[in-house]
Amino acid sequence: MSANIKGFLYIAIGAASYGMLATFVKYANNNGFGTGGLVFSQYLFGALVLSVISFFISKKSKEVNREQVQTKNPKLKLLLFGTSLGFTSSFYYLSIQYVPVSVGIILLMQTIWMGVILEFFIARHMLNTTKVIGALIAIIGTLFAAKVFESSISIDLKGIGFGLLAAMSYTATMYASNRVALQLPIITRSKYLVIGGLLVIVLFWNFQILESMSWMIFLKWGSFLGIFGTILPPILFNKGFPEMGTGLGSIIASLEIPVSVFSAYLILGENISALQWLGITIILFSVVLINLKSIKTE
Repeated sequence: MSANIKGFLYIAIGAASYGMLATFVKYANNNGFGTGGLVFSQYLFGALVLSVISFFISKKSKEVNREQVQTKNPKLKLLLFGTSLGFTSSFYYLSIQYVPVSVGIILLMQTIWMGVILEFFIARHMLNTTKVIGALIAIIGTLFAAKVFESSISIDLKGIGFGLLAAMSYTATMYASNRVALQLPIITRSKYLVIGGLLVIVLFWNFQILESMSWMIFLKWGSFLGIFGTILPPILFNKGFPEMGTGLGSIIASLEIPVSVFSAYLILGENISALQWLGITIILFSVVLINLKSIKTE
């Protein structure tokens, strides 16, 4: 199998894994499982599994990475940025309690244009007219996909607010994934990001974890959400993006949107209107437009 096909599959499977999460969290909510216990179980399972894998990998590797030694506190930086990962899941799962999953994923993917704004403040030379136009198109697509133009629906401001907070946190997570402590092994980086997320989840949900946590939640839902939410995606993305490049990789990763919408349709029975599909198509087009220059230079 060629490197390009492998890279495509890595990113596509990682995106599909992320895309399914909200649907199953809402399904669990509908069956009486509290969000605090679910998100805590997800991150606890992920942290434990990644720690075990990291232990055996580091035990086998006897070589010292000089760049790692010279970098100041790479693990602490990953823990700090991992808090954004925990906030992303917490806000996202709160958002879908007030809005449909198909709308929640659209709100989360506002990271498309938020990432462009972040680039402006971090590296202004990276910003160009194409990216600005792409960001504006993404916002227009969002208005359609979030059913703003449909008179039959009422907009829940709580759901919108939590969704946008999730997008802001997700933008910080994407920045950390691509820039922080890249000299460390993939498993090690993933482990510290997830542990950082776990710490903030404990602080964020606190007593709700004690009220809704049980061994059944941990074994049944924690293992499922942990595998598809905190273990597979970061590992697969870290393997796939170097093969495909950031531009093309970002386009493939946007498969998360239709996967999330379609899974909500199949499992939760959510109605997806023609205007929503139009909005999703516009958003996917904006992702291509924003990454067009990156694709040409890779």
